Amino acid sequence: MTLERSDAPCESAVRGPLVDRFGRVARDLRISLTDRCTLRCSYCMPPEGLDWLPTEETLTDAEVVRLARIAVERLGIRRIRFTGGEPLLRRGLEEIVAACARLRTDKDERPGLALTTNGLGLEHRAAALRAAGLDRVNISLDTLDAAHYAAITRRDRLGDVLAGIRAALDAGLAPVKINAVVLRGLNDADLPDLLDHCLALGLELRVIEQMPIGPPGSWSRSGLVTADEILSLLGTRRDLVALDRDDPHAPADSWTVEGTDSRVGVIASVSRPFCDACDRTRLTSDGQIRSCLFSTRETDLRSLLRNGAADEAIVEAWKHAMAMKPAAHGLDADDFAVPSRTMSRIGG
Repeated sequence: MTLERSDAPCESAVRGPLVDRFGRVARDLRISLTDRCTLRCSYCMPPEGLDWLPTEETLTDAEVVRLARIAVERLGIRRIRFTGGEPLLRRGLEEIVAACARLRTDKDERPGLALTTNGLGLEHRAAALRAAGLDRVNISLDTLDAAHYAAITRRDRLGDVLAGIRAALDAGLAPVKINAVVLRGLNDADLPDLLDHCLALGLELRVIEQMPIGPPGSWSRSGLVTADEILSLLGTRRDLVALDRDDPHAPADSWTVEGTDSRVGVIASVSRPFCDACDRTRLTSDGQIRSCLFSTRETDLRSLLRNGAADEAIVEAWKHAMAMKPAAHGLDADDFAVPSRTMSRIGG
């Protein structure tokens, strides 16, 4: 996307929130640190994987931190989530987290820092990440059934994920949330066991409708396990009590599990879209801004960085990109536009 910029940007571009045409304000930044992954989840990428981005196209640690600083100090971002691919593959992850923990918002508060990971290797890094300033973690775990886990991820690594969960709890990352994508006929019947496991360990389960953002042929509307079906499955052993949203921008509808203090959430991007309250902006590992997970347009910040652009020019480009955010992703329409990248190349 080519943007026209003056050499002296207007004062309004120097500082201010990321506001789109519909009045939504972005406060949550998702930073993808790599497109590479240690798993090959069927809903995310093909069995053979993908052609990874060349190293020189990926943002450096310093470039990531600079863009995070601009987002927090100039654009009103209050929360940062590090994603991938698999962000634990980023060697400098702890240093990036520590640098972001030193940032301060316009209210002199540091941004909340979170990580979404598949859990492989977290056993060895959870304590260091917590010491660096990471607040909380979401760990992908679609099932406790080893055979089903291997079928979904195409890897026999369930034990490593469970070890990573234990390490996150021991490190004091809180809350530890479990992200489970539900697939009809594969792991849908496993949800009650997964919920019981989360309740026993004090984990917060978040069940996610499969989205059409994987390899071709991996999603169909007729095969979708909807939020209503998910709730029915979760309620086979437990009674759930609906909660009002304490954060109107949260993607999950939440329930308490009767007789406990635990919560379970359902993220229903397809059957119950929440676009009208979306407050996210996304930075890909190669430095592109996406205003929506399902966007077909991107704004190139990497070229600005590497061509010596001042912070003000980056602010202007970022604000322009977010101003053009669509009203909704359109997944409820039969002719929705397929995103220009698969999930692993965007960031969760």
